Amino acid sequence: MRIDGRKFNELRPLKITRSYLKNPEGSALIELGGTKVICTASLEDKVPQFLRGSGQGWVTAEYAMLPRSTTVRSQRERNSANSRSLEIQRLIGRTLRAVTDLKRLGERTIWLDCDVIEADGGTRTAAISGAFVALAEASLLLKKQDLITFFPLSSFLAAVSVGLLAGKPVLDLAYEEDSAAGVDMNVVMTADGKLVEVQGAAEDQPFSRDQLDQLLDLATAGITEITVCQERVLGEEISRLIAEAGAIKDNESR
Repeated sequence: MRIDGRKFNELRPLKITRSYLKNPEGSALIELGGTKVICTASLEDKVPQFLRGSGQGWVTAEYAMLPRSTTVRSQRERNSANSRSLEIQRLIGRTLRAVTDLKRLGERTIWLDCDVIEADGGTRTAAISGAFVALAEASLLLKKQDLITFFPLSSFLAAVSVGLLAGKPVLDLAYEEDSAAGVDMNVVMTADGKLVEVQGAAEDQPFSRDQLDQLLDLATAGITEITVCQERVLGEEISRLIAEAGAIKDNESR
């Protein structure tokens, strides 16, 4: 039995609140057990220097933890993000770009800000899953305002943590489990099971290929559950637009 009574293949209680904030073009609060992350999407009518004149847009992210999101106060990141935050925000940006047709955005940037207000493990994976909802909202606004012709997102995307606890594979590690895990892994995947990124490492002993496959199977089940929640929260209109964009992309790749 896990510390919170869950089964090995069970997510913590998941809740995503769409349009959580009034001002951003897209926003969501994602709650996964004791982890809570506010994700916002902001539109900017310019792109980085290396994309100017290309007709292509950009999706990028920033990530931070509030000083008392953990049991002990951490230093506020005032002038620049620390190395951990930099690594996580790069992860968020590149994984969401993987399901975004940047040419369909035109020369504009969507900024995704992910702020952890409570942390109990899995903050980076929760941030990715919540940021996708905020990104989808902002993309819908662009479409409704006729600023873009085609919806840019071609698939739902979510992320989850998995690991080995006492040699047993488990899904969605809380902080106490994460700190005790022999293997800790973060998996980012599309709704149709395509891998976008896998980050994993053994903390004490190497793990086998069979164990890796078990962890990926667990992650697939968890991500399926999260994407079903995303689809329900975003509603029929966005789900239809994503399905249409995915069908076009599939036809173009054949």
